[in-house]
Amino acid sequence: MPAHVVTPSVEQLKKRVATYLKDQRITFANIEMFATPRRLAVIVKDLADKQPDIDEEVKGPAKKIALDADGNWTKAAIGFSKGQGASVDDIVFKELKGVDYVYVQKHIQGQPVQEVLAGLKDVITAMTFPTLMKWGANSLNYIRPIKWLVALYNEEVIPFSILDITTDKVSEGHRFLGHEAVINTPLEYEEKLTEQFVIASLSKRKQMIKDQIAAIAQNNNWQVHIDPELLEEVTNLVEWPTAFAGGFDPKYLVIPDEVLITSMRDHQRFFYVQDSEGKLLPNFISVRNGNDHMINNVIAGNEKVLTARLEDAMFFFEEDQKVNVADYVERLKKVSFHDKISTMYEKMQRVGVIANHIANAISLPDAARADLTRASEIYKFDLVSGMVGEFAELQGVMGEKYALLQGENSAVATAIREHYMPISANGELPTSTIGAILAVADKLDSVMTFFAAGMIPSGSNDPYALRRQASGIVRIITDQDWSLNLNDVLVGVEKEEQAAGVAPAIDLASQNEAVIDFIKDRVRQYLGDLKVRYDITDAVINGLENNILFIVKSAQVLTNHKDDADFKNVVESLTRVLRIADKAESLVTVDPALFENESETKLYEAVSELTKTIAGLTADQLYTKLVAISPIISEYFDATMVMAKDEAIKNNRLSQLHELAQMIYHLGDLNQLVVKS
Repeated sequence: MPAHVVTPSVEQLKKRVATYLKDQRITFANIEMFATPRRLAVIVKDLADKQPDIDEEVKGPAKKIALDADGNWTKAAIGFSKGQGASVDDIVFKELKGVDYVYVQKHIQGQPVQEVLAGLKDVITAMTFPTLMKWGANSLNYIRPIKWLVALYNEEVIPFSILDITTDKVSEGHRFLGHEAVINTPLEYEEKLTEQFVIASLSKRKQMIKDQIAAIAQNNNWQVHIDPELLEEVTNLVEWPTAFAGGFDPKYLVIPDEVLITSMRDHQRFFYVQDSEGKLLPNFISVRNGNDHMINNVIAGNEKVLTARLEDAMFFFEEDQKVNVADYVERLKKVSFHDKISTMYEKMQRVGVIANHIANAISLPDAARADLTRASEIYKFDLVSGMVGEFAELQGVMGEKYALLQGENSAVATAIREHYMPISANGELPTSTIGAILAVADKLDSVMTFFAAGMIPSGSNDPYALRRQASGIVRIITDQDWSLNLNDVLVGVEKEEQAAGVAPAIDLASQNEAVIDFIKDRVRQYLGDLKVRYDITDAVINGLENNILFIVKSAQVLTNHKDDADFKNVVESLTRVLRIADKAESLVTVDPALFENESETKLYEAVSELTKTIAGLTADQLYTKLVAISPIISEYFDATMVMAKDEAIKNNRLSQLHELAQMIYHLGDLNQLVVKS
């Protein structure tokens, strides 16, 4: 099996077995997992020896259906009783919600566990995998062809077959070192496989690898960073791990460390080696699927393969430096971003406009503007370098390296690398302000243009990773504490691109609402990751606010105050405003001359004061202001009949509540909140 499938598959098997046993009313203590590239296994401890008997009362049709006009049993009653293994003589009548129904007592004899376990065949064949194979003339699609099945209850074989493979006690050992292993009882599974050079336990195999690497590192006075993902992959590539050290010519150390590490870690599954000061050494550690027999030949073979990779890297590194940044940028005019949108060069022009708009919105200091402008003019140049053509995962990284080598300042070079961040759902974020602006601008342009071109993600289909890019926008903006109204940004950017003559030949404005909803949906996911209560998330997402930071802060404010003693009363008064304001059909300018009591005047003054300051309020300040208005609202409703018979007075009151409702909606749609009674 592919390494990335092994662990999820055995976890799936464990979960499916547990679910099956629970559904079958078979109790057990725990399930232990075992997995290698060639096998998936579980051992279930302390199984009950049979299902418990069940005595239950089963409801059938209504009495009027069970009996005909003459009081005789109908086919419905007869069929129901037979279906339950009883007869009409066993039927009793019971009332349920004013209607008489027929019932029979049903006794279900528990099956022996051996018979129940035969159903594990369906558990195995029901498993799902990211990729499937079909072999021979068989109809079963599976991750790989099934070669053997071992299924035991104590010393008994659990009989079932999958295709032409029948269960027995015989497993296979290591492909090259081992032979057949006869498993007499489940508890000797590990021991019998170990005798045949298979470490079946994932955790034990992983620990063996870590211990072997640590021993090699200690003997050579090396520092070895054990990447968790690489360790997981290597663990799932081998059955009998033997770690070994190799080396390469020190001349290759002139290549940037990132290139060397990528060649070793990502391409060869090697662990790179550093000295005590963290400097990369011309050595590596790898893990063989086997013992140490002829290990020197294995080392030599691995060194030869790595050297070939490093030779390519050295060639590209030297050749790339013969071309200047300006020439690389010129080449981008012939590189397509997408054939329905633009070239990569034109994308950089648009991103420059977006970056400048964000810089204005966050008041980026003038000293940093030149660096931002320069970075946006060249940040994709390394895409046409030989190194990135060979090592695509180094885009941005090589841009930073080559930019520095060609005299660009460090702020520009850092932004070139950081604009790809985050590269995964929980990946690192840019640390520099310029890098963060460029990252958001680049991602926002991708979302805007792909949406405008009609390539909108649907279901699980997201070929251009727009969800990940939108999540990156949300995370970066929140991390940088930027106050950006999405609608203002989109509208402003579109006008500025038109003015600069760099707008794409597609209608960006037509998808503004869809883009905002898409990004706000990523805010919803972000709040979910923060464990914000679902109703609070619904409230802030469905409000009027399109400012990502304000939405997140609103969720935090409501979360912080949800247990306050006055929270329920505050929410109830504010939501009463929302519900009644929604009835407004004809909005008018509020006229104090139409007020009939002092409470209307108090509310008018409070709303007027809030209107003057709301644009500059934080979410916490807005909530505090609304809490202060809450008693005034309660007094208003006690003294005022909003739906007055006089049309002018009614519209005046509804319009006044509508103004207040709009400000409440900036905090969120509080109707969504679930408050404690």
